[in-house]
Amino acid sequence: MAYDPADRGQIPLEAASFPMSVLSESIREKIRALFPNYPNKRAVTLPALHLVHDEMRQVSIEAIREIAQLLELHPAEVHDTMTFYNFFKDEKHPLGKHRVWVCRSIACALRGGEELLAHACEKLHVAPGETTKDGRITLEFAECLGACEGAPCVLVDDNCHVNITPESFDALSKSL
Repeated sequence: MAYDPADRGQIPLEAASFPMSVLSESIREKIRALFPNYPNKRAVTLPALHLVHDEMRQVSIEAIREIAQLLELHPAEVHDTMTFYNFFKDEKHPLGKHRVWVCRSIACALRGGEELLAHACEKLHVAPGETTKDGRITLEFAECLGACEGAPCVLVDDNCHVNITPESFDALSKSL
């Protein structure tokens, strides 16, 4: 059916203004592919948040709305899940290119983990949870990275580095 300008109030689909989706079709397909692995769509909330966060380095309000739509939930339910876990970043606090976790477990603390975290904060000019001004590194602390035999340890993205000293941290952060 062609558009007839005389039909006032009738806006053709092509002319309608739709907001652009923030989730790519690839992410949407990955989320949909999870549905058969879970008892219901609600159970896909956390994996969906991880997929979006990994891809976009943040979960924006619009992404929350789109995830909610895919999972047939209210956006507040997705937001509640996201904010319950201190892992996810929003659009006001996006992740840097690299996420660096300094372990604070008892094993790491006994071998200089707290001092290492203080050194990292000073070196990068950030507090835990913040991202460097150049957007390169987001510094976090973890209660345990599970590498106690190599305390103190640091997780950079998905790679664990053990027996970290302030000097080896400097070299590691410079290489990122």
